[in-house]
Amino acid sequence: MSEIRPPWEPEPVAHPDTHPAIPSARAGDEHVADVEPLRLTPLLPRRQAPWLIVEVDGSPAGHGALVWALREAARREATVVAVHVLDDPGGDPLQGSGRVRLRAHLAAYDRLEAHVLRAIAETGVQGRSRTAVLERPVFEALAAATQGADLVVVGPHGKALLRHAVPRPLTRRLARGA
Repeated sequence: MSEIRPPWEPEPVAHPDTHPAIPSARAGDEHVADVEPLRLTPLLPRRQAPWLIVEVDGSPAGHGALVWALREAARREATVVAVHVLDDPGGDPLQGSGRVRLRAHLAAYDRLEAHVLRAIAETGVQGRSRTAVLERPVFEALAAATQGADLVVVGPHGKALLRHAVPRPLTRRLARGA
C-alpha cells in the first residue's frame, strides 16, 4: 500500500544517481559537471534615503535651517547637503581670472565647513552631512523644481525627470473587520 503524502511534498527518489533531472557526481565519474555560483544583483531598497539641501549663507536664519535639517536627518536617516551659493560675477564668463574664482570658491568652502562644524557641535548629529559650493544657476534650477518646474537630470547613464509626487487622498483608516 502506498503512503499518503501532501501534494506539496515531492515524490521520493529511490536512487538519486538514476534521476534524470539531478546530475550525479560520484567519486569515480570522469565527467563531473562544474557548478558555477549564481550571481545575484543586490536588491535596492524601495526608496532611497532622503536628502535635505540647505542653503547656508552665514545668517542666523541659515544657521537655524542647518540645525533643523541635521536634527531632521537624524530622525529620518537622511543626509544633509549644506550648500553655499556663489553669485554670478555677471557679464562674460571668460572675463574673470581663474585664480580669483578658485580663491573665492575655496574661501566659501572653508566658511561653509565652519558653519557645519558649529551646527554639528550644537546638535550632536554626526556623519549625516556633506558640503558643496554651487554656482547660482545650479541652485536656481533646484529651487525652481521645488516650486513645480520640471527638472530633467541628464547623465551618461540616462535621464530622469524630477517632479512632485501626487498627494495621497485623505482617507480614514478602518479597523479590520469593521
